[in-house]
Amino acid sequence: QVQLVESGGGLVQAGGSLRLSCAAPGSIFSIDIMRWYRQAPGKQRELVARITSTGSTNYADSVKGRFTISRDNAKNTVYLQMNSLKPEDTGVYYCNALLKNLWGQGTQVTVSS
Repeated sequence: QVQLVESGGGLVQAGGSLRLSCAAPGSIFSIDIMRWYRQAPGKQRELVARITSTGSTNYADSVKGRFTISRDNAKNTVYLQMNSLKPEDTGVYYCNALLKNLWGQGTQVTVSS
């Protein structure tokens, strides 16, 4: 079954950094819009960042200036570099391929104060 595979989550102190990775099938990656979502306990899933096949990016206001989404088309991988992390960034982060509506299993990010 085609799926996305996330990695890179973990526990970090406030102010620290993490880089998430999402590997996608080569058959869809080069043309699809890739997105990162997150879901905090008791809250709805929210869009964090997106990147088009040509590299255009958009971010949620809460992460602008701290997070950077990027993609490596040769490796079929999308990244989310997260800097200056805050406790409110805690949650499960999911990768999504928009056009194919594919999701990963999620990776836990926990930021301690």
